[in-house]
Amino acid sequence: MTDIEAILFDKDGTLFDFDATWGAWARGVTFDLAGGDAALAGRLAEAIGYDLAAGRFRQHSPVIAGTVAEVAALIAPHLPGQSIAALVRDLDAAACRAPQVAAVNLARCLGGLRATGLRLGVATNDSESSARAQLEREGVCGFFDFIAGYDSGFGGKPEPGQLLAFAAHLGVAPAQVAMVGDSLHDLAAARAAGMRAVAVLTGPAPRATLAPAADVVLPTIDDLAGWLALS
Repeated sequence: MTDIEAILFDKDGTLFDFDATWGAWARGVTFDLAGGDAALAGRLAEAIGYDLAAGRFRQHSPVIAGTVAEVAALIAPHLPGQSIAALVRDLDAAACRAPQVAAVNLARCLGGLRATGLRLGVATNDSESSARAQLEREGVCGFFDFIAGYDSGFGGKPEPGQLLAFAAHLGVAPAQVAMVGDSLHDLAAARAAGMRAVAVLTGPAPRATLAPAADVVLPTIDDLAGWLALS
């Protein structure tokens, strides 16, 4: 019988397929910010680790696990006259509009986990507002007891602030929580918080990268129920 009482999910690459969701965002914001200048768009894409020709993120792209503010700081040198604060607003607004592709049937998966008595949350390095907008559009916001972004007052991953806030919000011990994510930032945050570290393969990082830092590597969050049953 598992001792896990709650599950905290990363959002992008975990609940939503990373490249399918954020590739369109990356292409859109780079060309929008470049004002149609293809050469400048290419430099902006390079700064955020997005391969325009291949249509995918490089493995170590700062977009995968970084905050919007970190991404803004990387592209600001290519856009003289634009403040980081203004870029953060633009990137957040684009994130709220980003087309999203669920990694699995989220309503079925999350509903099944809730039906077993598990409490659920989301901790993302995206902004809280865009996370809520995306989850609302997918019709799954109501499954979560807690949603935190990098700007919710708990910091961002790989620091454990969001994770510990989730445990405190529910009144459960960190050891009774599984943190599920697709990046080393997610797994490092889980370790720092004293939580179980569960990796999924619906983001850019391969199994070989994630396995040394995880308690278990699963193909998708659909495999959580089976893992919990055996834990």
